[in-house]
Order: sequence, then C-alpha cells, then structure tokens
Amino acid sequence: MADRWYRQAVIYCLDVETFQDSDGDGVGDLQGLIGRLDHLARLGVTCLWLNPVHPSPRRDAGYDVTDHYGIDPRIGTLGDFAELVHQADNRGLRIMLDLVVNHTSDQHPWFQSARRSRRSPHRDWYVWSDTEPADRRQGMVFPGEQEETWTWDDVAGAWYYHRFFAFQPDLNTANPAVQAELERIVDFWLSLGVSGFRMDAAPFVIERTEPDDPDGRKDFDQLTRYRERISWRRGDAVVLAEANVPDDELPRYLGDSGGSNNRLHMLFDFVLSVNCLLALARSQAAPVVRALASQPPIPHHAQWATFLRNHDEVDLSRLSPEEMAECFAAFGPDPDVQLYGRGIRRRLAPMLGGDQTRLQLAYSLQFSLPGTPVLRYGEEIGMGEDLSLPDRESLRTPMQWSTAAHGGFTTADEPVRPVLADGPYGYPSLNVTAQRRDPDSLLRWFEHMVHTLRECPEVGSGTCTPIPVEHPAVLVHRMDAAQGTLLFLHNLGGQDVRVDVGPQPEQDGDPVEVFADRGYAPPSAALTGLELAGCGYRWIRLRRALRTG
Repeated sequence: MADRWYRQAVIYCLDVETFQDSDGDGVGDLQGLIGRLDHLARLGVTCLWLNPVHPSPRRDAGYDVTDHYGIDPRIGTLGDFAELVHQADNRGLRIMLDLVVNHTSDQHPWFQSARRSRRSPHRDWYVWSDTEPADRRQGMVFPGEQEETWTWDDVAGAWYYHRFFAFQPDLNTANPAVQAELERIVDFWLSLGVSGFRMDAAPFVIERTEPDDPDGRKDFDQLTRYRERISWRRGDAVVLAEANVPDDELPRYLGDSGGSNNRLHMLFDFVLSVNCLLALARSQAAPVVRALASQPPIPHHAQWATFLRNHDEVDLSRLSPEEMAECFAAFGPDPDVQLYGRGIRRRLAPMLGGDQTRLQLAYSLQFSLPGTPVLRYGEEIGMGEDLSLPDRESLRTPMQWSTAAHGGFTTADEPVRPVLADGPYGYPSLNVTAQRRDPDSLLRWFEHMVHTLRECPEVGSGTCTPIPVEHPAVLVHRMDAAQGTLLFLHNLGGQDVRVDVGPQPEQDGDPVEVFADRGYAPPSAALTGLELAGCGYRWIRLRRALRTG
C-alpha cells in the first residue's frame, strides 16, 4: 500500500506562523514546528499539511505569494525546511504543501514585469483586457468584501483578472509557459522531500478565462499533465484538490478507473461535510445518508478527504436556503459570526456549545465515514475562535500550549495574532499541557481515536453501506474491505436508545467492540438490543481478514 498511503492517512493542517515561535519574535516558525513534532507524532497523525510557507505580503494569510521557490524569511529558511522534512520523516510524518498557482501577489516579480510593458515576457502570464469587460462585477469569491473580478491598472494601461482580491491577479494557466513554470515549482518541492500538495482553488487553476466570459471553460487535461509530472518525479506523491463544484463535475478532477487518464488523487468532500453539520443541527441521521447516496463513483486510485472544519468559513452553499437557515440558527445565529452570506466563522467546539460529548460524537462520525480525515490545528483540544478579529482571521489564532504567557506560543510581548485569553476557550483554561495531564480530556480521547482508526484500514479503503434502523437519530453504516468489515453506530440525538441491526453479511463469529464512548454490554452475534447513549457511538468489528494484501 506504499503508493496508496493516503488511504490510511490522518492529515493535520496548520499554519506555521501561528503554531510555535522558537526565537521570541512573535511569529511561529519552522524551528518551532520541529520542536512540536513529538506532540503530532503522539497524537497519531501521519501527514502535515502546511498552509502557505512562501514569501508573501500576508494580505491573505500567505495565499498572495511573491516567490513560489522560497520560504518566508519570517518563518525560516530553505535549510530549516529541509530539516523539518528530515525530522518529520524520522517520526513517520509526511509533509504536504499548499500549492497556490491560480494567482500570485500583485507584488510578485512576474506581475510587476507584466504590468510595465506589453512586450514583457511575463505579459501573457496574466489575463488582460484593453476594454472594460461586461462581466467585471461577476464571479466574486468573497461577496461583500470584493466588488469586482476585473481591475484597471494604470501602469499596464489595461484591466487584469482576479477571481479573488484585487491584490491577487490570476495567472493565465492556458499559457504553456505558465504551465511549464508550475511544473518546475512542483518539481522543486518534490526534490526537497514533500509528499504532495493541497491544490488551492482547483477549478480556477484550470479555468480558461476571457473577457465577457464569466463561466470560463475548464481544461481538465491540465490536471492529467500535472499528475503525470508528479508521478514521474515521485511515485507516491499526491495532490489533494479544493474543488467545491457540482457532484457531476467532481469525477472529472479524478479521471477514470482504467488508469489511462488518472488525474488528481484526492478531493475534499464538501457535500458530506455540510451534511454532517446539518445532521448535528437536526439531531437526525438522514442528511448523512443523503450525502453518502449522492457521492459519485470515483476511480480506484482516488480518495475523499473528510473534514468538519478547515481554515476558512463553514461554507453552507451546498445546502438549500432552508437547510442553510437551520445551520445558521443552530451554530451561528448572530450576524457577526456569519460571512459572505454563506458561511460561519467559528470553530467547531463553540459551534457545539463546548459539549465534549457532542464533539466526540462529531469526530467519531467524521473518522468513520469513507475517506481520509483532515484535522485543523487546535481541534484536538477543542480550541475556540476570536470574533474580535476580522472575517476568517477569527479562526486563525495561535496554538494554545500551556498556561504560560500567550499560551506558550511565544515569549514576545506581541504575537503575530492575539492568543485567545478569555473565557472557557482562553489558554489559561484550555491548553495542551492541561489536557495532557487529564485522562478524560479531549486530547487524550483524540489520541485514542486516531490510533484506533489507524488499526482500522477498512475506513480508508472500504465500501460504505448505510443500514436502515428504526430510530431517525441513529446512523448505522458498515465499511467492507479486503482487510475486514466494521460496523459503526452513531446516535445524533440526546436520548438513550437500543438498536436492532441484525446479523450482517460476511460476519465472522462474535462481533468485537473496537471503539466506543463508554462501557456497553458486548455485542451479540445477532446484533440486537445494541445500547447507545444520547450522543453515543460504537465501532464494532464484524470480520478481520488474516491477510491484508
């Protein structure tokens, strides 16, 4: 399974500048991250996804890149990065980088060259129009903050295109010279030992943009070329794509099952994510069953990536207006926590009222559903958000390590962002050190859960089958794979129940409890009368193959 390592991975997403400061300048850095690798190894995660590490003006959390071949000097050097890869490898941890190639910063040397002369070799690396495009105010990614997608540049004497903010001009990825440069960027980081990339804004990377054509045509063959290049350079490297697009379009990002047109390896499952939140809001299993039923078939090489929260707002746009209203009412009724008319700028712990029982239920659900789970830093201790910070910055506060000043993140007087200090989510009461000492803490539970998942490869490689039961609050599903069969039960309601599942195909002898929220009576071979507490869950092994080839 070496070439399919991502099927049994647990991915941990972090921003280096807010994780750990090693030199007291207030900014997290690569040496600080190296010093915290033991925490991550003990947690049990297997792959670290680093948010942008490149030089940047940081007007958009580093997604406005000025040098795709460098390391932001605030967080370290290329030498520090090489040491990180080495030390991570010593602990069995892989490194995945954000691949931001839809756009650059307007301070990037390429754009500065392009705007100064129509004869610049970089002029056609961006998208221009000599006349004001009719679709100038269409297709904004950040409605309410972003007023247009075409901006006039006095120096260039033309309009330039930007799906995101005006300081992030889009690259013309239809240009073969740009494609070749993107391949060189990928080659460079693979040569330094990274195991893959999270492709930011994948639909826009392959978009063929022209003035007065807001929809654009997508060149999916470009993904085939990137996949071939990456596989040639490093056979086990992967690309995890961010593509929140209609279900019928998703398979085109992955290619086919015949191997003749393999494209990307992994896609975030946005539909499953928002339906898990809707299920938690309703205390009903039906939304999860619906999402599983709507999943399009994917090639044998491909994998879903599951998540409950990420570094952006909770994007509810895949729900109906009525369902979106339900989630707003349950998790973010205050307009101050809502964003772009579609999202919630909160972390999961406050969304669930700080209820550790519901948090454990939610993560047990995520980790048992088909795909590779992705965690955001701080989720393992139930970190909160700082709503005094603007927009999505509220979710990006520094990691809380201890009761020391600034949560042990830095010894500087002023950290890069304020560390959450007040209330039940402030670092004096919520931090890694305190939870490490508490056997009943969320952190200790996460360690147990992640290590249990790594003993259950069926989740990452199996086929998911929901099983109907009489309780609307209870989700029962099984995962079947060559390695064995697992049965999962989750009670999204608050009342204790008993569930009759009945004997299952492929069941091999007496079922064995693998993971549960409390000490239930052992499951019988008949799988009847299974107890589930309110917000309870059970993982039960039905069959285990002796050979796992």
